[in-house]
Amino acid sequence: MGIEHTAKSFKSGNSVAIRIPAALGVEPDREWSVEEKDGELILRPKDRPKRKFNIDKVWGIGRGSGLKRIEPEDRLFEPSPRLWDDPEWRAKHGWPEPADDGDSA
Repeated sequence: MGIEHTAKSFKSGNSVAIRIPAALGVEPDREWSVEEKDGELILRPKDRPKRKFNIDKVWGIGRGSGLKRIEPEDRLFEPSPRLWDDPEWRAKHGWPEPADDGDSA
């Protein structure tokens, strides 16, 4: 396996803590799940929570840069072809033909 280290347990409040040797490279302030199995302790690092985006740090960052707001009338997009619009693809994958709702463009 790896190099064996000695760690010491001690009382910390109402809990028992174990000092992890720095040589193992464990980061401080990391959360761990601890499991007891057949008299052995198994430690696994918990996933770190995903960082939330803080809009306060970027709000107004574009001021003075010459960027202009996109007006609603300029927010038009050309329709793009979709895979499922192809009759051959629909037949191959068992998709029914689209219903004619009478709203032809």
